[in-house]
Amino acid sequence: MSERQRRRAFVLANTAPLRPPHVPDIVLRLAHEAHELWLKTEEELEAIGLPPPFWAFAWAGGQGLARHVLDHPALVAGRRVVDLASGSGLVAIAAAKAGAACVTALDIDPFAREAATLNAAENGVAFEVVSEDRIGAALDADVLLAGDVFYDKGFAARLAPWFDELAAGGIEVVVGDPGRAYLPTARVERLATYEVPVTRALEDADVKPTTVWRWRPGA
Repeated sequence: MSERQRRRAFVLANTAPLRPPHVPDIVLRLAHEAHELWLKTEEELEAIGLPPPFWAFAWAGGQGLARHVLDHPALVAGRRVVDLASGSGLVAIAAAKAGAACVTALDIDPFAREAATLNAAENGVAFEVVSEDRIGAALDADVLLAGDVFYDKGFAARLAPWFDELAAGGIEVVVGDPGRAYLPTARVERLATYEVPVTRALEDADVKPTTVWRWRPGA
């Protein structure tokens, strides 16, 4: 069995097809028991130094952003879309279903590549999944979507100047965020807010108010 086949088998063995509560239009392979999968996956991946399985959960920021894309398809219809830190592929799937001309999902975790590819197939769409760190690079895109990416100070410090550059270059940068600590609120403008049901295994509440923001050029 190849490494890619092994990763795909691991995703299939540790998830089941479920519908995220705020985006029931989409089916994702998600973990049943959050704590169990986190522990099992950390043991599985420790030897090769890969990160925890963000791809196994429908995070609030991604659910809110995916809902917004599906409800406002003009944001992506006919446009080239990149989904940053795609994880399960939820936002990329929403963009594809909403009529994007092409979608690229970016996530450095190779397990996410398998999860997003499987989830795309579950929903009758297809897109490229790239397991590379493209932060700071130029993008061949019209829209960058980013769900729940401001949870870490160091990561946020890398993203903000890149988002500034992309927005200044004409790329529409749209972020879904459930009140994470490191979102630079002075750089964004509110598009919509959603009440997103979540699990207390991952969050500190049963419902997370999640705002969809547009990055302001020249902020």
